[in-house]
Amino acid sequence: MHHSTSLRSRRKNLAQGKRSGTKWSRALPWVMFMKDAQVRFGGRQNALAMFLSPAKAGFSIKFEMQPRVPLAPPWAKFCRLLRRLVERFPLNPTQFAACLTIVIVLSVFSYPRLSNASSNEDFETQLTFNLAACERARVLRAANQYLSEKPITITASSSPRSAGGLHDFFSEADYWWPDPKDPGAPYIQRDGMSNPDNFVAHRRALMRLSVQVPALVAAWKLTRDQRYAKHAALHLRAWFIDERTRMNPNLQYAQAIHGRVTGRGTGIIDTIHLVEVARAIEVMKDSSALSMTDLGAITEWFKDYLSWMTTSKNGIEEREAKNNHGTCWVMQVAEFARLTGNQELLVYCRERFKTVLLPGQLSPDGSFPQELRRTKPYGYSLFNLEAMAATCQILSTREENLWTFELPDGRGMRKAMAYMAPYIKDKRSWPLPKDVMYDDRWPMRQSSLLFAGLTLNRADYLDLWERLPADSNVEEVTRNFFIREPVL
Repeated sequence: MHHSTSLRSRRKNLAQGKRSGTKWSRALPWVMFMKDAQVRFGGRQNALAMFLSPAKAGFSIKFEMQPRVPLAPPWAKFCRLLRRLVERFPLNPTQFAACLTIVIVLSVFSYPRLSNASSNEDFETQLTFNLAACERARVLRAANQYLSEKPITITASSSPRSAGGLHDFFSEADYWWPDPKDPGAPYIQRDGMSNPDNFVAHRRALMRLSVQVPALVAAWKLTRDQRYAKHAALHLRAWFIDERTRMNPNLQYAQAIHGRVTGRGTGIIDTIHLVEVARAIEVMKDSSALSMTDLGAITEWFKDYLSWMTTSKNGIEEREAKNNHGTCWVMQVAEFARLTGNQELLVYCRERFKTVLLPGQLSPDGSFPQELRRTKPYGYSLFNLEAMAATCQILSTREENLWTFELPDGRGMRKAMAYMAPYIKDKRSWPLPKDVMYDDRWPMRQSSLLFAGLTLNRADYLDLWERLPADSNVEEVTRNFFIREPVL
């Protein structure tokens, strides 16, 4: 937009989701504030509390349209602390004006500056894709349904085969079956074939949490309707705080094998469904649905789980896995580290992505050989690509973009996307045998297409993402499709 355009025209363009230049882009949070102030500010205390939410929302909307870049920790912590102080303590007009001035000054100088935005085609593509508008109806439809559903945690069910207690998550290895020659003997493996008699109640409860909380928080983010945030908070308290219903912060008894082991490192993959929950918790920090005490207790739970993941025998075993399990370990540790502010682990995960995951899993043609040799090569290739993409999205910063990182021989996420995207677009061209189960259920609206499309300036990826199904009522698909609310 030309710099002489009037403020009225710019506001009109903002409402229509149009790009309006670099300077105007940086001013987006303050326009949102002024617009909301006319309707929603009812008092001095509430004014600053409401101001901080739209300001942070402005950042979120900005980064929904490009690789999500986390706010610098000091700025984010300042906003949250100041907002809590204003909510709890009365301010006279002079004090309020001083606080407001501080927030505005910090925001102007903290907001990431965009260089050469007018000539940057990547930036232009990102701004013209309205993710919120695309997802709004779907998100609200789901969230409205979940408002009437009460929390159900792992304490609602148990298995006599579990070596743990009431609060310990328990699951059984998918592809292990009773020995037909001796039903009482240790189970035997049948790769790719899920045993329907396994105990899955805890896994279902965790999947339910991972579907409901992100949808509710996404709905709150889109509408600022507190009903959604408050209901999400009920689930979070039940799972991570309430002593009667909370889950212990470990997966010591996950993916057990009857007659062989009471739990395995591979079971840690069951908590991929906490990745979007953790992201939702981070977004909820801007609402009043969770008190500081609640947030502290929930954060402590994730700190404890991170400690277990990174130091226990099972955690270390999973970290060293050479396939999608190793990818999912990094993805989870990265997201939980971001939630808890563990910068050391974030640095570690970035380095592990560049020095272990890419070199060890990605072939020169962009495929994942460890996944192609399975009995469900298509599904596993999609799954690992999703985990790689989520890892890039979590860990990328403006200074270190994992999406564009390449090894000396050219291997990187561009190549991984280039290999799989044609087979997502036309599955009939897939050169390997069909998956032994659920082959007709894939692909879904893979988040890797969305994230790569925005980051790598690939409009064809975005177009393909929009055309694919966003939701499924097939449990196995829900289990392996773990990034469902990219609006977060």
